[in-house]
Amino acid sequence: MKLTLAMRAKGEILVVDCSGRIVFGEESSLLRDTVKKALSNNNRIVLNLGEVNYIDSGGLGALVELYTSAHNAGGAIKLTRLTKHVSDLLQITKLLTVFDVFNSEAEAVESFRQAA
Repeated sequence: MKLTLAMRAKGEILVVDCSGRIVFGEESSLLRDTVKKALSNNNRIVLNLGEVNYIDSGGLGALVELYTSAHNAGGAIKLTRLTKHVSDLLQITKLLTVFDVFNSEAEAVESFRQAA
């Protein structure tokens, strides 16, 4: 299943709903380009990965690149609703120690508000 993205604002925080697979090539490029463009207007982003059924090394690379871009812009990218596959992959690669991960979108959005 190809990656589809839907963006919506939760106040001053941008939520990006991801559905499908995040893999090397078109899908990871779509995610990278869309979120990097959004970072110029809003540097606080929540990636909702609840509908992501597969991610490969190219997808992981895109997530790390977006994390770095957000950090360099003075913001952050937080992840929410990880599927078991994505959670296991982030744990194996030790990326769970890099990203702020939340069980629900509400918790991720609230974490930005508490930090402000």
